[in-house]
Parts: sequence; C-alpha cells; structure tokens
Amino acid sequence: MLFAFSLSCGGSDSLRAVPAKVDAPIVYEIIEDKLPIADPYVLYHNGKYYAYGTRINGFEVYISDDLKHWKRSDHLALSPENSWGTRWYWAPEVYYVASKNRFYMFYTVDEHICVASANTPTGPFIQAEKKPIVANEKGIDPSLFIDEDGTPYLYFVRFTSGNVIWMAEMNDDLQSIKTNTLTKCISAEDNWEKIQGTIAEGPSVLKKGGTYYLMYSANHFESKDYGVGYATASSPKGPWKKYNENPILRRDKPAASGLVGTGHGAPFVCADGTYKYIYHAHADNNSVGPRRSYINDLGISAQGVISINAEAIRPVVVK
Repeated sequence: MLFAFSLSCGGSDSLRAVPAKVDAPIVYEIIEDKLPIADPYVLYHNGKYYAYGTRINGFEVYISDDLKHWKRSDHLALSPENSWGTRWYWAPEVYYVASKNRFYMFYTVDEHICVASANTPTGPFIQAEKKPIVANEKGIDPSLFIDEDGTPYLYFVRFTSGNVIWMAEMNDDLQSIKTNTLTKCISAEDNWEKIQGTIAEGPSVLKKGGTYYLMYSANHFESKDYGVGYATASSPKGPWKKYNENPILRRDKPAASGLVGTGHGAPFVCADGTYKYIYHAHADNNSVGPRRSYINDLGISAQGVISINAEAIRPVVVK
C-alpha cells in the first residue's frame, strides 16, 4: 500500500501515516478479443500508438496507450473516395515526416502502390493526385525508409519471377520514384521461402549503427509456414545478405507461441525507445481468416542479430 505522511494537529508534533489516494485501475469493456487486421503496421506518435492494416475497402485506424487495448476510430483513416482504385486495399503503412510536418500513408490498392497524406495520424488521408506511384506496373507492399541524410527510399514488391522485393529512391515530394534507381533486393531462393509459392514480400527497413536491416516475409500467406526473415547491408541499396538462420519467426519458433501463418509485419519504436514487431497470424490451425495481429519484443544483439522474443501481446479491441 502507498502512504502519504502528514503533520498531526495534536498537542505535539508527530507524523502519522494515512493511505495515499491511488488511481483506480482502468476497466475496459472488450468488444473484440482480437485486433482484426492483417498486414499490420504501428506508428508511435505523441504518446499514442496507431495501428493500421488490411481488413476492408479503405483502412481503419486503431488507437492505444498500452499496446494491449485498442479503440477503433469512428471514421476511416482512408476512404475509397479519397484514393485511386476501388478494391483490394492492402498493407498500409503510415509515417510522420517531420520536414513536411505531415503524415504519409503508403498502401496497395488494386495491386498498385499509392500514397496519401493527412494532418493527423487518424486522417482523413487524401490522395491529392489519384494515380499509382509507379505508372503502368502492378506492385504491392510499399514501405518507406528515410535515411539519416534525408534521402527517401521506397521498398515494394514487383511481380518479377514471383513476388520480389525491389527498392528505388523517391523524389522529394514522396509522390513518385526515380525509376533509374530501381534495384532488386530480395527474392525467394532458400527452401524455407518456397514451401508454398515463390514469394518474398512485406518489406521493412531499419538501421542501427552502420547496418541496414531489411525484414521480409516469405511463402504464400495462406501457408501455415508463412514466416519472417531478414537480410543486412551497408547501404540502403544493398547488396543484401540474408541471415543464415532465417526464418526468425514461424510456427516452429518459440516466439510464435503456437500460432501459424505468422508474417507480414513491421518493426516499430515504442515509447521507451525499444523495438517491437507487429505481425498477423491465421485465425486458427484450420482457418486462414479472419487473420489477427500480435505483438512481440524485437531485439538487435551486440553482434547485430535480430531476434523476435518473448510471449506475444494479444491485443483486444475495447469500447
């Protein structure tokens, strides 16, 4: 018990202990026992966490203070009328770009990559010019990385001999790429990446020290063996060297805690400066959907090895 000490009003000065006022614990009304999004992404901004993902036409946003309890915003972060395309809204990622004092959502719609922007992390995000980032070519899973020198890079999947991860420098307006910088990064070549389909997708890049880490998922998302690996490089353009003990997250890894179909996630920075990793998994051992999201600790060792650790946070939606 906590106590506050006060001076008594008796004939002699003495200290007496009285119980301190303790805030009552927050009681949440759970309306869904899961965070019902796939291809999830989390942005931490000004003391709150914002989660976005694949579920409906357009994109919802969920807001949390503690990563366990999430409230669904009463309006869409991105509505179809504010974007190019009409179907297959997948894999949104939202970034606050300080130099522009604006939030940018990179996403897939109708198997093309697009970007919209807003003044707040809850939106509404609006695509000012309704067209894909890459003209005349299908692509999915865009992910932005801005290096320390301010150069923006876009990582995304092109359908070149399967799902293959490519990158390109972006123009300063963050609306288009420099096509002459297109560079292949990761393709599905190792056995664990080709159990079902020839697929490398869901890229995310982070940097620690002088090392760039490209995290990605492989296999078809419907496979129970969908998993997560990573590669490293000394430049955001590569060449990339895959970690020799990939995958680091899959149903046979301790961090999966019995989940199957674990993948297409993203690392994010928490309030205390540490990393976590959000990803989706199948509904259960027998059904792929509806997919749901989980959160684990992510660590980078002194030797530069990424690990996904600890028991998963199993988020819920509250009123």
